[in-house]
Order: sequence, then structure tokens, then C-alpha cells
Amino acid sequence: MTKNLQDFLITKDTLVDISNIERKKFLQKIKIIKYLFLNGSTSNAEICSKFNISLPTSMALINQLMESGIVVKSGQGKSEGGRKPDLYGLKEHSFFVLSIHIKRFKIKIAITDNNHSIITEESIATEISPKSNIVDLLHEKAQEVIANSGIDADKLLGIGISMPGLVSTTEGKNYTYYLTEQEPESLQNKFEKKFKKPVVILNDTKSACLAEYRFGIAKDKENVLVISMDWGVGLGIIMGGKMHTGHSGFAGEFGHIPMTEDGLLCHCGKRGCLEMEASGLALVRKAKEGLKQGQTSVLNDLKGDNFKKMDPAIIIQAANKGDQFAINLLSEIGISLGKGIAILIQIFNPELIILEGEIAKAKQFITTPIQQSTNTYCMMQLKERTSIELSNLGSNSSLYGGTIAVMDDIFKNQMSMLKSES
Repeated sequence: MTKNLQDFLITKDTLVDISNIERKKFLQKIKIIKYLFLNGSTSNAEICSKFNISLPTSMALINQLMESGIVVKSGQGKSEGGRKPDLYGLKEHSFFVLSIHIKRFKIKIAITDNNHSIITEESIATEISPKSNIVDLLHEKAQEVIANSGIDADKLLGIGISMPGLVSTTEGKNYTYYLTEQEPESLQNKFEKKFKKPVVILNDTKSACLAEYRFGIAKDKENVLVISMDWGVGLGIIMGGKMHTGHSGFAGEFGHIPMTEDGLLCHCGKRGCLEMEASGLALVRKAKEGLKQGQTSVLNDLKGDNFKKMDPAIIIQAANKGDQFAINLLSEIGISLGKGIAILIQIFNPELIILEGEIAKAKQFITTPIQQSTNTYCMMQLKERTSIELSNLGSNSSLYGGTIAVMDDIFKNQMSMLKSES
């Protein structure tokens, strides 16, 4: 019996001694493991249907995975006229992934297990910049999290790191931040040398979109847009049932479409970007400007560092208490977002738009003005065919996305080796 999935996976060295027949069987096992990881416990009949294999063949593969200690029986499913079918799932804690979500002013580090439970999580207050030294910092903090978690480090399969900026997952580079960390070597390579594990880096919005695509309300849908509303504004695109990242991996820079003629200077170097009028940064800037001009609000109680470090969450809390100034600010942000979303609806004609991120926590204070604005600026024939909903994954969608990205990469590499050698 193998101790964990790490021991079960093949390498180029072990592949040499496996026959073509065994390779095909192993490929089927990898596909089953991936299916259970993404979909949870399932029946033998469902596996047969999914992979178009016979019941005896499927049962034999499941039994072998159970003997390897990767799969276990996990209860019974609903009866469809006969006896209840046995359900099979991945054994608890058979593998882990370290997931790191870098935000503009905070870093979240978490360990997730194969059943998508967060084993441990820690947040670090920090401010990123194009020249931030990130590799040593993350490695040091991650080692502390791993040590404190009590998990078997051998079961840690890899590290997924989601971050803001123009991120090329293929190249392993961020073209906005950590520029001194990746010249001439890629940021991903530096992380892999430090962690001695596979590392995947990806844009934070793409990570959230991946989580929605695999586990959220975008699952099994064909045409969905995921809009991340945090300090910045980002877009994840699902078309034809697949995620689209564009030629260079940069598709979805929704926050940098021009919305205001000769507007404020954006950090991207252009003026009038949507992000300057409809993001967490814009919300906090507008709040501070209004308070300095004498607006009445509970936010006036913020003094000194608390005023300086104001964030969107504080403004949303004020709105929930009925603060009219905060409500008006969120409405202003929502109207600008709705105008941009109207453009997206007319370009992509999606069936669903998912709103996620810190600003999405404002709920009706942000969704109502967005709906009103899209009604104003979008053709109704398209608007009425598009649902706009809040994410149900909570604040950890990018952490889940990082986990999925690592496992997708591992499964892809396993399948590629097995197919190329068969």
C-alpha cells in the first residue's frame, strides 16, 4: 500500500518498467483520481458512464486504488429503484497543496487537502510593489505554516500562488510586480528552487475564475464571466465550457478599459481606467475625499492610522449600519461597474456573470446599482438573458483556485507522460 498520492504518481524513471497495458490502466486510474478530486464521492456506475468503460473494469480499477490507499468507500448514494449504490471518494488527507493568495495589502497562506478542506490558514499584512522581495518572504512564512499545521510534508504535492498583475502562467512570470525577482530567471523557477516542489503562479482573478469553474456556480455552464471586485477589478472568462486566458495569458484586464475621458492617472500608466472609478482603491479614495470635505458619516470616527489604513471592508460595514454616505459611495461604484459590465454583456453574451471579491460582500448595496446601470447601458435583448449573481465560494476562492491549478498541472503531466509512452 502506498502512503500517499505522491508515492503513487509515476516518474519518467518508473515509467520505463511499465508495460503498455499497465500504462493504459494507470492512465485510467489517474483520470478517476482527478474526477474524484473535482467532483467528490461518486458511484461505480457514474465512473463507467463518464469514462465509457465496463462495470467490471471500473470496479477493478477502483479496488486497485483502494488497495493503494488512495480511494475509500464513503457511504451510499440515492436509490433509483434498487439497492443504494456504494460511493467512492479520495481517502482523507491523502495529499495536500499549499495555496498562497497575494493581495495588494495582505498575503493569505493556506494548506488545503484533497477534499478541499482548509487545514490551516494565516494572513500577513504587507504592501506589494514592483520591486518587492517576495520569494524569501513567502518561503519563510510558508515553512512556519507547514510546521505549525502538523501535516506530513511528504504529502505536500505543490504550491499554487495567485497574485495581481499581468501574470503569464506558461512563462512563470509577473510583468507588473516582483520584476527584480525574475531577471533573467522566471519567478516560478525561483519559487521551485526554494520550495523544491512544483509551483504554479497565476493571476488572482484567473484563480478565482478557475475555482468558480470547478466548484462554484459556474460549474457545468458554458458561457460565464467572473468579475473580481477587490482593490482592483479583474475578469475571468469561460467560453464554450472552457477558461480563456488569451494569447499571452493576459485576457481579462477589465479594470483597464478606458471609461473616463482624461480621467485620473492609473497605475498602469493610462488615464481614465475603470479601476480608477469602480474598485476598492476608488472606493477608499472617494471616501477619504468626502470625509475631508465634511461629509457626515460614522467613518469620521476613524483617526490617524485607522483613517490612513481605511479599506473597503470598513466602508461596507458602515453601509450595513445604514450610513448613507457609505451607501452612496457603493452606489456610485456600482453604477460605474454596471456600465462596464454592460459592455461585457454586449461583447460576450454570457448566460451568467459572477461577482466575487471584497466589494461583492456589499451585496445589495453593490448589486442593485449594477443592475440599474446595466439596464441603462445594455441592449435589453442581451441583458434579459444574462443572470448576475454573487459568488457562493466566500473569501477563499483564489486559494481554492491555486489548489486546483497545482492539481490540474500534476494530472496533466501524468497523462502526458503516459500517453507519450503508450
